Amino acid sequence: MNLWRWLVLGGGGLGMVFPLLWLLGTALKPMEENIFAATWPLRPTLEHFAWVWRTVPFGRYAWNSMVVAGCAVLAHVWVCALAAFPLARLRFRGRGLIFGLIVATSMVPFQVTLVPLYAIAVALKLRNSYVGLMLPYAVSAFGVFLLRQAFLGVPRELEESARQDGCSLWGVWWFVMVPAVRPALVTLAVLTFVAVWGDFLWPLMMVDRPELYTLPLGIVALSSAFADNWRAIAAASILSLLPVLGLYGWGQRYLVTTDIGAGLKG
Repeated sequence: MNLWRWLVLGGGGLGMVFPLLWLLGTALKPMEENIFAATWPLRPTLEHFAWVWRTVPFGRYAWNSMVVAGCAVLAHVWVCALAAFPLARLRFRGRGLIFGLIVATSMVPFQVTLVPLYAIAVALKLRNSYVGLMLPYAVSAFGVFLLRQAFLGVPRELEESARQDGCSLWGVWWFVMVPAVRPALVTLAVLTFVAVWGDFLWPLMMVDRPELYTLPLGIVALSSAFADNWRAIAAASILSLLPVLGLYGWGQRYLVTTDIGAGLKG
């Protein structure tokens, strides 16, 4: 039984990793090898990665994506944590209604809000700016929901102990609640970073200056200018995936369930 389980899981994992391996193999194949052959490169080369860096301002695209994604993650986690805390820990009239309305907005597709968001950005003169690229990612219903559920799981004794020690409401949020839900914060940060890093539609509408292109826009521009050079396009795609893989590797140790109430026992 365990053998079949491992075979099924291994087969599913291989099926998910195969497109990435094919992309990497294409990027490493020299010009004389057929990229459509289902074989690993006989003489792997890094010339296509170097060609991408020499031909297009790939470093600039990567920097733009890093600035936008990094600042968007900070803003998203900060605003969602501030919104989720009172919805989880404070008692006030209309709390359930407000939370229900926030969650209801998650059923509205992004394409529906795209035109109003664009109109707001244009009215605020945020086109061709980093702030304009970050605008839709400042907060989300999913982020508020995720962190509210995490805050609800924190024992109330921790909060009461902090208040008895003279901690203010802001202090309780910052020194007690935020550290207690760190796995949820890291999870939200990773998901937000991946969403912003790979977004194409919003930057396409907000940016028309090449020096402000993010990586998705830069790779599309590269594929349009060199449509027949699949090896270079594959190399650029692999380079764009490295920060995401690195973030997953860093955040994996935090994406575990912790026993928040362990210090209260006994």
